[in-house]
Amino acid sequence: MRTMKNALIASSLALLFGCDSLPLLKPQPSVAPPPIASASPTLGESQASHLDAYKIDVAQRILAGNTDTIFSGQLPPMLPAIVVVNIGIDADGQLSKAVVQRSRNQEASRVALASLRRIGTYPKPARLLRSGSKVLEFSETFLFNADYKFQLRTLAGPQ
Repeated sequence: MRTMKNALIASSLALLFGCDSLPLLKPQPSVAPPPIASASPTLGESQASHLDAYKIDVAQRILAGNTDTIFSGQLPPMLPAIVVVNIGIDADGQLSKAVVQRSRNQEASRVALASLRRIGTYPKPARLLRSGSKVLEFSETFLFNADYKFQLRTLAGPQ
């Protein structure tokens, strides 16, 4: 009796909404973070042909080496800390420069710099080095939540 009643309700709703059958409600998947590169200690040359693609390679490497200090998902409406770091990666994939360009929070700055230094080797930027240059420099923005866990602006996407 209960099955027939449920079928009658489903049919009535289908007629009401003008469809043959009601779609099954499925839970919406959460937005997955971008794939994270392998955390192996040595990496080869980046295949990136432009700086934005190389920044993605580096950001993925940072996330892979700092799983305990990152968070995923939507950013909070009010970010407690934002840290912009000027980064230099040499031809061998070694961090040659990490200088805070902008920050109002010393603890967040410390976490950002430590996360960069924790990485053994970065992708080699050989294709992007200008002739005579030994270091590729760029900036990365660390977006912090209240627990001092971060996302990188390069991978955070629109919010």
